[in-house]
Amino acid sequence: MKQFFPLLISAVLLAGTLQAAQVDTIEIYSNSMHKAIKTVVIKPSVKRSTRFPVVYLLHGAGGSYANWIQKVPHIQQLADQYQLMIVCPDGASTSWYFDSPVDSTFKYETFVSMEVPDYIDSHYNTIPSREARAITGLSMGGHGSLFLAFRHADRFSISGSMSGALHITVIRKGYNVEKRLGDTLTNASYWNNWSVLNVIEQYPKDSLHILIDCGTEDRVLPMNRAVHEKMLRLKIPHEYLERPGEHNWPYWDNAIDYQLFYISNLFKKQRKEN
Repeated sequence: MKQFFPLLISAVLLAGTLQAAQVDTIEIYSNSMHKAIKTVVIKPSVKRSTRFPVVYLLHGAGGSYANWIQKVPHIQQLADQYQLMIVCPDGASTSWYFDSPVDSTFKYETFVSMEVPDYIDSHYNTIPSREARAITGLSMGGHGSLFLAFRHADRFSISGSMSGALHITVIRKGYNVEKRLGDTLTNASYWNNWSVLNVIEQYPKDSLHILIDCGTEDRVLPMNRAVHEKMLRLKIPHEYLERPGEHNWPYWDNAIDYQLFYISNLFKKQRKEN
């Protein structure tokens, strides 16, 4: 079921002719964590009255809200080209986008799935419905995207993953999963049930469009193949893409073009259907 998308070079070149989108760096107060958290908002450069669909774009472990705009600045042109808003919330260095059962200061599932979209819808010209919300991300953010979309499909209709670390049960050292979930014996159910490889077993009643993308030289490729193969067995509709590349920013610089092309087309299709 591997599907290889056509090259998008011509589409990306067209984006260069458009005016750059506006970039806001804001703080969103989290009631669940009792603190303000920085977030980047990229707005297409069109008249103020236009309402836009929104892509929530997550960073990886060790990253921050500023990663995407700093490392891949052409996402500004992509926001203009596809006429969508891109929101990059901070997920802390290694939150894994969980509401930690052992540390009440980490409530990033609530923050990203609930508090951020509610704030964005109330302060920006968005289309405030699940059919106009997508979520995607890289590495830890790829896991976060699928984790949040499956658990909150009433909030998101599209989910993507780029080089996703999709099987947290095997990530025992170096990425602080143990600090978020606790002891692997005492809290074994969290380690098992909150790994995307197993989260997908509870497919939500609201259908999801899913795109999983990973490089053929990436160390997390086995995790992505395992999720893809399990989705096939469970008959979960999804797109799966492998391309040459490693776990690095040159790959994600290209991967975001595929993701936003896919998401934009689905937004257009969903608007027509509604």
